[in-house]
Amino acid sequence: MTRWLYIKTLIIKEFFTVWQDKKIRFTLIALPLLQLIIFTRAATLDLSNISLGIYNQDSGPYSRELIQRIKGSPPFKHVYEFKNLSEVKEAIDRRDIIVSLQIQQNFSALISQGKSAPLQMILDGRKPTSAQIVSGYIISILQKFDEDIPTNKGVEILNPIRVEFRAFFNPNLNFVYYNIPCLVAILSMFIALTLTALSVSRERELGTFAQLLVSPLQPWEILVGKLIPALIISIAESTLLMIAALYVFKTSFAGSFTLLYFSMIVFLLSIVGVGLCISSISQTQQQSILGSFVFVVPAVLLSGFVTPIENMPVWLQSFTNILPIKHFLIIIKGLFLKNMPASAVLTHTWVMALIALFTLSLAVWMFKKRIE
Repeated sequence: MTRWLYIKTLIIKEFFTVWQDKKIRFTLIALPLLQLIIFTRAATLDLSNISLGIYNQDSGPYSRELIQRIKGSPPFKHVYEFKNLSEVKEAIDRRDIIVSLQIQQNFSALISQGKSAPLQMILDGRKPTSAQIVSGYIISILQKFDEDIPTNKGVEILNPIRVEFRAFFNPNLNFVYYNIPCLVAILSMFIALTLTALSVSRERELGTFAQLLVSPLQPWEILVGKLIPALIISIAESTLLMIAALYVFKTSFAGSFTLLYFSMIVFLLSIVGVGLCISSISQTQQQSILGSFVFVVPAVLLSGFVTPIENMPVWLQSFTNILPIKHFLIIIKGLFLKNMPASAVLTHTWVMALIALFTLSLAVWMFKKRIE
């Protein structure tokens, strides 16, 4: 009982330390909300204000109708018509357009005869991701155009191809609905990691670390006193971010909050363990910040948020399994966008639990080694 009072005193002291520092308060409350708002709008794969070029060699009605449909499509704000291929090349070189369509002379004639009329699409390879997304927009317009030809013009198309697109869990393919849960997870990880990474190194830098060592607390009890405040604050911050996601951005939530918070606690424990490891070997807060940066950047890049894990080399795909953020991203997206079953949530949660057990045990061992 007496030892618990010592730990409780340390926990209260940690809360006061965080709350009394204005910079830390701003970092924990205002900055994550600001980042959520900015990144939700900035870190998106939805494209708008697209500049497109058209080199039309056909004077028939079908080419004109196709051009009007492209101009009337919301993503395309600037549609330039060129007279020759050299103008197209110059426009792409100057980055005035990201994609260009070339309509051949017999485009309308072929359609009138019920034949296939090919189009040439020229993409700016310097922006591969954006170019692929824009080409997808154009293909959707072309497919709708192809479907409407028999109805509007009475033309019989030989061997027509009908492609239907359906998107499960996010019918309108709104990237914000994918982006927000991911940002909640990433920002929660950043908060938990920063708080714990600075905790022990801050004591060393302020000269109060020696007072902790001469206290009746054991090394693992000191780490528990550092862990609990960081965990509580991180959960509170995560809750604040989710409230913003649900009520400010109107993101739907289809799953169970109980499963979400259970998996979140396990996830944050694993991240807190990493932060305590970083803090245990750091002499200054600057070293802790650099250590956190070294962990966060590859963790986010390999989590599946930026690029699909399936596109990575096989050996790297296996490595991502030791990153807790990968598993929590799967859980939080599954609970936000669909009602992910408890069995699927627990499949990833127990992996995070093993990671948390390892990181927390490693933190205790490293902390003991540093003070011996």
